[in-house]
Amino acid sequence: MTENNMETQNETEQDEQRDPEQEQAKAILVWFQHVQQVLKEYFSEYEVDGQIGNNPAYGPMLAFTLSKDGKSSSCGFFLNEIMRNFQSNPNAILWLSSFFVDLLRSPDSHPLPSPPQTEDDAKALFDKHIVPYCAQTVREEFSDQQVYVDLELHPEHGPVLETGFVAVKEGNNTCALPLHYLLTLYLLNRDPAEPIIQAMYKLYEENNLGSQQA
Repeated sequence: MTENNMETQNETEQDEQRDPEQEQAKAILVWFQHVQQVLKEYFSEYEVDGQIGNNPAYGPMLAFTLSKDGKSSSCGFFLNEIMRNFQSNPNAILWLSSFFVDLLRSPDSHPLPSPPQTEDDAKALFDKHIVPYCAQTVREEFSDQQVYVDLELHPEHGPVLETGFVAVKEGNNTCALPLHYLLTLYLLNRDPAEPIIQAMYKLYEENNLGSQQA
């Protein structure tokens, strides 16, 4: 093989390696522009800006900011949840807009929170806000049950927040979410307790806990 042929082959291989990344970037941009347009139409009185990011664990993320009269509110989403909802949820636009409604009702601006800069900052955020908030929210949501909340160390996911119903002794009786996932939700201006509540409702229904109270 001549040197020129080798160079041509190398360039072709490099192009093939780049193409998947380029296609992914294009797809992300298409989704970003689509969601931004949806928000512009739904919240027509607001200026809508956005940004694209990437999380090492959870992949591409899209964040949008609605601004009006000097006040702005931001909220972020995982691209995979946006795709899932817009492809299968007939009420995807309502689902999307619902995250902004409470933020817009507030008289204050709601920018995306600043990420913790050190491990101590992250620990303080977990200890003083995220974990107590999730524990309180879960207990209030299931006030008819005795709920336990604890921190555990998962061999694959690291520190997790584990919740469960004391009344459920056997089988699938706990929910566990990684702390870094809850932190990511918090940094997107999302409710970190929401996925815990959803998982607990599944346990609640699977174990017929509501009927036990009747």
